[in-house]
Amino acid sequence: MVCGAILAGGQARRMGGRDKSQLIVDGHTILERQVAALGPCVDRLLLVGGAGAAHRPAGLQVVPDRSTGCGPLGGLDAALAAAAGEPVLLLACDMPYVTAPFLAFLRDRLGAADAVVPRTERGYHPLCAVYAASCLTAVRRRLEARQLRLRDLLGDLQVHVIEESELAQFGEPSHLLANVNTEADLDALESLRNH
Repeated sequence: MVCGAILAGGQARRMGGRDKSQLIVDGHTILERQVAALGPCVDRLLLVGGAGAAHRPAGLQVVPDRSTGCGPLGGLDAALAAAAGEPVLLLACDMPYVTAPFLAFLRDRLGAADAVVPRTERGYHPLCAVYAASCLTAVRRRLEARQLRLRDLLGDLQVHVIEESELAQFGEPSHLLANVNTEADLDALESLRNH
């Protein structure tokens, strides 16, 4: 059993406060695209945080942050708590190009590790990763210490790293793991599609 969790609690300051989960990419919202990709890979789906809740597809359980103002680490905390002992396949709400085969590959690599995290030339991608229930203790400890960087959490965990060479079987890693933080990012994705 694995729980899928889409993090949609950010304020999207660099996007002027727009709900990134509702941005349209290839005719569908990013949230719709992610639900379609995650659905075959998980037993249930959570939408963590408030964004996207008004437009959520059926079958998506909304979970509020337990620790507000703590960014993605707070979202992971809420997801792990709601998953009640199941691993969590975590996804930021601004990644439109993840695919079901890629997410299933991540899910299936957990084994005895605490987390499965892709790594490219840009570094780790902890917002498209799998976290075991055992991570909750380390997450809570960092929240209590106000050490909120999600990448720093990885130093506390036994991480199975998925390297770029493994990612390539699912497509161009920079495209697969692309995220939309700014209008320029959205424009760049549109220009990639038009070439």
